[in-house]
Amino acid sequence: MDEVSDLPSDLDPSYSASDPGAFDLDADRLREECGVFGIFGHPDAAAITALGLHALQHRGQEAAGIVTFEGTRFHSERRLGLVGDHFSSASTIERLPGSVAIGHVRYSTTGETILRNVQPLFAELSSGGFAVAHNGNLTNGLTLRRDLVREGAIYQSTSDTEVILHLVARSRKPRLVQRFIEALGTIEGAYALVAISNKKLIGARDPLGIRPLVIGQLDGHYILASETCALDIIGARFVRDVENGEVVIISEKGIESLRPFPQRPMRPCIFEYIYFARPDSIVQGRSVYAVRKAMGAELARESMVDADVVVPVPDSGVPAALGFAQQSGIPFELGIIRNHYVGRTFIQPTQTVRELGVRLKHSVNRSVVEGKRIVLLDDSIVRGTTSVKIVQMMRDAGAREVHFRISSPPISYPDYYGIDTPEREKLLAATHSLEEMRAYIGSDSLAFLSVDGIYRAMGENGRDPLRPQFTDHCFTGDYPTALTDVMGEAKNQLSLLAEAS
Repeated sequence: MDEVSDLPSDLDPSYSASDPGAFDLDADRLREECGVFGIFGHPDAAAITALGLHALQHRGQEAAGIVTFEGTRFHSERRLGLVGDHFSSASTIERLPGSVAIGHVRYSTTGETILRNVQPLFAELSSGGFAVAHNGNLTNGLTLRRDLVREGAIYQSTSDTEVILHLVARSRKPRLVQRFIEALGTIEGAYALVAISNKKLIGARDPLGIRPLVIGQLDGHYILASETCALDIIGARFVRDVENGEVVIISEKGIESLRPFPQRPMRPCIFEYIYFARPDSIVQGRSVYAVRKAMGAELARESMVDADVVVPVPDSGVPAALGFAQQSGIPFELGIIRNHYVGRTFIQPTQTVRELGVRLKHSVNRSVVEGKRIVLLDDSIVRGTTSVKIVQMMRDAGAREVHFRISSPPISYPDYYGIDTPEREKLLAATHSLEEMRAYIGSDSLAFLSVDGIYRAMGENGRDPLRPQFTDHCFTGDYPTALTDVMGEAKNQLSLLAEAS
């Protein structure tokens, strides 16, 4: 096994040589997408939206924003940082009057982390004010942006969401909803959108249903949210999922459903179940917690190993580890302890103090690990840098054997729909065989859940290659939509190479 000193330099920042049993497990994770929330007609719209965003904080921790309408004016508060840092005070909520509101928590996959990129984005159109918040990523956003700029459009942000505002503004349709639908017909990729005008709350979901969006109801007032956990926190009733390709319009008249696009088979993102959604959410009728446990059980059936204890990598690995332990009969123990009370802002200028901060976040439970044969359960491997540290941590704590089990298939392809994955050449599974990955990570064995196994955990018989039930391109390379921006960039690179030769 490689020594820590021989590892590439990018493994070192969150690894403490003085205390190798503690480090930041989040250093090499798939980053969350975004979360959206909207409510119509409630007198406490801003406060309720802030609570909903609290529940969706796991989907984006870089920025948060709320836009409200109080009958005559729109009001906006957008901030960098966590929801609780900015939207917990009465003074902030008082600056957001009105009975209609939308909110957004953000992790940037396109655009920098700067205030002008924080959503919801707002614009004054010929028909009045219009604000929009977006979860997902447009795969033709850069192409559309270039075309619109050539035609005279002036952009205030670098977010692909602003493309939607420009498309709505340029539409010649007579009604705002028609303009919005025309804009949707132009964009490609994954999206769950919430928007407000001076009369309506609008929600829309991409034609494949890649990104989630649900409808709830609180005291007779309709709500739109990325996940059901946002409904639970405010005591709202779940009504139904917004269907793929559906546009819902909520007004004083009630709720209206439009199906403006040809019907296509639904393909929700498989990573909502593996990692992104909160365990207590229900996504498309499936309990995320139950699915993750089932993934762990399937993994135990596929890659059983003699061991003394099953240890989850917190927090996302916990349900799968429970399923693995129950199926295998190997005891489940918390071998890694996470301190949930350390904020993201614990950053100090010296390396010594940074290492002290790292020790506060995660640490090994030596009494569980020492002298034991460990099954480590994690949800995914991206670059593999964190996995190296986890295995080393187990060995430093005295583990006799370390068997790594991953409750999803190898990630071999990048994502273009709102998940922050690195380029393909930086994905460990894209450049290494299974044995090479095991050697690099330093475990005694390594196994992933198969693609069919993950479908079985979802209640399917397996993956239908002719009509896949989920968006699973990170494992299979089967991208469900056109990748206009990627293809355009590839053509540009080929042209440059041709010119250089």
